[in-house]
Amino acid sequence: MRVFVTGATGWVGSAVVKDLIDAGDQVLGLCRSDEKATVLAAAGAKVHRGSLQDLESLKSGVAQSDGVIHLAFNHDFSKFAENGADERRAIEAIGAALLRSDRPLIATNGMAALAPGQVATELTPPPQDSPAFPRNPEAAVATLAKQGVRATTVRLPVSVHGLGEHGFVSLVIALAREKGVSPYIGDGLNRWPAAHRTDAARVYRLAIERGAEGGPFHAVAEEGLPFKEIATVIGRRLNVPVVSQSPEEAAEHFGWFARFAAVDCPAASDRTRSLLGWRPAGPGLVADIEAYFAHQTLPA
Repeated sequence: MRVFVTGATGWVGSAVVKDLIDAGDQVLGLCRSDEKATVLAAAGAKVHRGSLQDLESLKSGVAQSDGVIHLAFNHDFSKFAENGADERRAIEAIGAALLRSDRPLIATNGMAALAPGQVATELTPPPQDSPAFPRNPEAAVATLAKQGVRATTVRLPVSVHGLGEHGFVSLVIALAREKGVSPYIGDGLNRWPAAHRTDAARVYRLAIERGAEGGPFHAVAEEGLPFKEIATVIGRRLNVPVVSQSPEEAAEHFGWFARFAAVDCPAASDRTRSLLGWRPAGPGLVADIEAYFAHQTLPA
């Protein structure tokens, strides 16, 4: 199978590319820079130059593939609404190129806004469009599905972790190191779902092999780890105080990230495991945080 992958050089995307190639699939990876193209080619993928804003490049990539895995997203939160609109247009363009074919599309969504305070399942509907969180790829995917496109999503947990991680956990650690304190908010019992990146990558491959049937899928290995537990291991490894903060204090400490540090969004993956035969095998989040320090892979 030849799979067109957007976001092919990203944290999760690069793991998806490796998993596909290791399974014997061919990968056509979207790439917009010479540096990333070199990395992608070295991984064994064919490079397809373009971007999410270049809709013709997306359609061209689809035309050369048997299926599409869409992971690309600009995580610059200073223009989140604009980036959400770009993503929707990209999904619509990919879907238009897949119309009247059986080729599947697996898109990507997060879980932070899915069912706050409740354990979300694969049957939990995505939130409605909202100015407060102007990103809703599942809405675009649902429209395509109604048009006959074989399209669904993989929902990623708040933490997709592994050695060399440069996402949310590394940000929490960097702030604790910089400010000399490792905080949680209130009682710290708000829960983060998590998965190792190799486990998350495998969900995408299994989902596209299934032809996108039965989704959305949850790439969740740990249903919900209390944020206090994350803050505690970070504080211990940095030898800084672990403290409870008020929402106002947390806003000063975390900045734009405070909403994610406070989110309570546990999620189950029973249906995904049953339909795809998926069995997470990677280490848990706390074990990986310990490994970050042991291997000194975090930025100074």
